[in-house]
Amino acid sequence: MDNKDATLQLGTRPVGKLLLQYAMPAIVAMTAASLYNIVDSIFIGQGVGPLAISGLAITFPFMNLSTAFGAAVGVGASTFISMKLGQKDYKTAESILGNTVTLNLIIGIAFSVVCLLFLDPILKFFGASEATLPYARDYMVIILVGNVFSHMYFGMNAVLRAAGKPRQAMYATIVTVVMNTMLDYVFIMLFGWGIQGAAYATVLAQVMALIWQLRIFSNKQELLHFERDIYRLRSELVRNIIGVGISPFAMNVCACVVVIFINQQLVRYGSDLDVGAYGIANKVSFVFLMFVLGVNQGMQPIVGYNYGAQKIDRMIHVVKLSIIAATLIMTTGWLIAMFMPYYCARLFTKDPTLIQLGMKAIRISMVLFPLIGSQMVITFFFQSIGKVRVSIFLSLSRQLIFLLPALAVFPLFRGVDGVWYAMPFADGFAAFIAAVIMLFNVKKFKKQHKELQYGEQEDDH
Repeated sequence: MDNKDATLQLGTRPVGKLLLQYAMPAIVAMTAASLYNIVDSIFIGQGVGPLAISGLAITFPFMNLSTAFGAAVGVGASTFISMKLGQKDYKTAESILGNTVTLNLIIGIAFSVVCLLFLDPILKFFGASEATLPYARDYMVIILVGNVFSHMYFGMNAVLRAAGKPRQAMYATIVTVVMNTMLDYVFIMLFGWGIQGAAYATVLAQVMALIWQLRIFSNKQELLHFERDIYRLRSELVRNIIGVGISPFAMNVCACVVVIFINQQLVRYGSDLDVGAYGIANKVSFVFLMFVLGVNQGMQPIVGYNYGAQKIDRMIHVVKLSIIAATLIMTTGWLIAMFMPYYCARLFTKDPTLIQLGMKAIRISMVLFPLIGSQMVITFFFQSIGKVRVSIFLSLSRQLIFLLPALAVFPLFRGVDGVWYAMPFADGFAAFIAAVIMLFNVKKFKKQHKELQYGEQEDDH
């Protein structure tokens, strides 16, 4: 089967089989990506110490910011490519690929330069203390120097999935995990490079995967491949890429703001070890969030293609299946959080105080996890069909409308516990709003589908 036939199947093959075909590699890839992040924390916690875990947690806002800029290009480009493939506009899809490369280079380099110039003040604003600042600085200097490779790696993986190559995207992620784990052990445990060793391992692993991705797109036999005239930025393409990508960008920027505020509140009402506990809880929840993101990434090309081809019934069907899968995943995470928090926390540290704080953070922050899966799928669905305003609102509802105010108010009455309770409070309300908006739009889509069918019947007569 050639590349064009594989793409056309998005509009013809049974939706359940398609979702399985696209989601399973993405889930494996996201599982690998979650392990990729966890491995660094485990080696740092076990090989460096509890304060290093807290220092690593301080860098989360940086990671969210970097991801935000990467998503603005990668997710926007992959969604736009899926729609163009659905419309069989292969030339434009190829131009989007070239513009994606150029945008990643520009944004990746600019982000690194600005952040390196003001690194210490930024880290202190993120919640770093005198004890955790050296660890955070040592880690981020190396990560920022290699940031352009990270941007390019994540962007090319998104395009691979949109181009009907979910397995290759999965393989690229697995390569980074395997190499990162091996290099973490060598650099931290054998060479004794500490937290800097984890940063070197991260960058080198992504560079290796990126080289392989670039080889795939250099193959002239591929439906989407590199050509000389596709790299010059075209304003209409950039507007469309950023227009769709602004939703995940806003979501990740909000996540950055929220993490900064959480860290500041934890230091204010608790201690540096509370920040470390949040880092542990964040890593545990991240595993299941990445599973759901894998489902979303498997759903995205199917939704985008069928929306572009005006096959509304297939589009709605794949969303329903995705919501069911996401709910099952998050319920599994809830069971582990409620009944196995000690083993989760112990994985990252030997320090008994940090273990106890980590257990508490895991249980409280993940108590409404079964509701989060549907909210994530619904948000990603609107993003996948280019309905940016709805997607942005759903992205911001949890972070800005509910979580930030709760983080400001709850600790006034419950101290550091209030920081933890703010998270499930926001999860519950955000999930409810997403469900209401989705039900309203499903009725509109079904009406649109009936009108389309009626119009086709009129044309036949």
